[in-house]
Amino acid sequence: MLYSFRFFISWIISAIVMYSLFYVWHGIFLNDLEKISFNIVIFLLLAALVYLVISFVIYRTFESRLLKKYIVKPMSRGIISGVMVGFVLFAIVSVLGISFTHTVNTKYIIVDCAWQILEQIVGGLIVGLGKIMIFEPNSDDLVHD
Repeated sequence: MLYSFRFFISWIISAIVMYSLFYVWHGIFLNDLEKISFNIVIFLLLAALVYLVISFVIYRTFESRLLKKYIVKPMSRGIISGVMVGFVLFAIVSVLGISFTHTVNTKYIIVDCAWQILEQIVGGLIVGLGKIMIFEPNSDDLVHD
């Protein structure tokens, strides 16, 4: 697979911003990171790796033939990509039972789902902005599905 400069910039910035949002949510707002029972540095490094993967999946979803066919505007495609990936990620984490809190109620589930989707929407919007703002002549010819 040959990727363009636009891919790398969008991928990395998207991952950094989503990771920052993750840290603000779990580290500052909820103080969840204090509850981790193993080395926090290892956890944060693994989380950074996970956000690189999430950002890659958002980019690939954004560039999918199906979304390109039905959603032409990059920002709308970014939002839809973020919603799709955010909800799937929330569902996987919920099914696996990976949660920092011991008390899970309906309100918590709704807020956590909304935050996860919002986090990935921001990542999708960054990918959309990259598509709009980073000029590459014939860049669509460089990306092969």
